[in-house]
Amino acid sequence: MSEKRIGFVGAGNMATAIVNGILVNKAKEAGDISVFDLDAAKLALMSEKGIDTVNSCKELAQKSDIIVLAVKPQNYDEVLADIKDEVKETAVVVTIAAGISIEYVRKGLGKNCPAVRVMPNTPLLLGKGASALCRSENISDEDFQEVYNMFALSGEAAILPEEQMNAIIAVNGSSPAYVYLFAKAMVDYAVSVGIDGKTALSLICKTFEGSAEMLRSSGDTPEVLIEKVSSKGGTTIEALKVLNAREVPKAIIDAMAACTARAEELGK
Repeated sequence: MSEKRIGFVGAGNMATAIVNGILVNKAKEAGDISVFDLDAAKLALMSEKGIDTVNSCKELAQKSDIIVLAVKPQNYDEVLADIKDEVKETAVVVTIAAGISIEYVRKGLGKNCPAVRVMPNTPLLLGKGASALCRSENISDEDFQEVYNMFALSGEAAILPEEQMNAIIAVNGSSPAYVYLFAKAMVDYAVSVGIDGKTALSLICKTFEGSAEMLRSSGDTPEVLIEKVSSKGGTTIEALKVLNAREVPKAIIDAMAACTARAEELGK
C-alpha cells in the first residue's frame, strides 16, 4: 500500500464512488484521504467514513500527493487558480471532467505536474463503472498504477492516448443515458399494453445484464448475436426491420458523434 495521500476537490457522486472503491478494497486507510467541498453536508458524510475533511482547496493541495479534481468543468479555472501556489511539483493531478486536458490543468497550475486524465461513468457508484485513462509523459509507472487502481477497483478500466479521450466520452461516459432511454421506451410500451411497469423494468434490467454477459463471454460479435436471436419469419426479425427502417443504428452513431463534437467544444 502506497503511503501517498490522496485529496479530492469535490465530494459529489463521482468522488464518493472512487472513495468507496478505495475503502472497500482496502487500498488506503480512510485517514490517508482528504476531501474538500463547499457543501458541508457532503463533507459530513465523508467525515462519517473517517475521511480527513479540510477547510479549503489550498489546505487540501498542501497535504496531498495525488489530487483528484472532482468538480464540474466550469469550476476548473477557479480551483486551479486557488491551488496553484500550494500544489507540489511532484504531485499527481487527476482530471475527471469532460473536455479538460492534461495541458489545460498544467497551464492553470503553472507547473509541469505529472497528470492523469480520466473519463469515468456513473455506474462507478455501484462498483460497475467503465473508465478510460490517459497518462502524462512524466508520470512514474508506480504513480500511474495507483491512479489506475482507484478506478479499476470500481469496475473496468482502459488506457487510451489523450487524442481519443473526447471521443471515448460517447462510448462510456455519456452512454449510460442511451441505455436508460432505450429502457424507458421499452417500459413505456409494456405499460401501454397493460403490463405492470415495475415488472417490465425488472425483466428489462435482467435482459440487459444477460445480454451484456453474452457480449463479454460468448466469443460472438454483436452481429452474430443479433443473428442468433433473429429466426427467419419470427418476432425479433419484425422488430429489427422497424429499427433498421427508422435508421436507429445510424441515429445512435450520429448521437455519439454529436457527443464528441460537444466535448471538443468544451475542450480546454
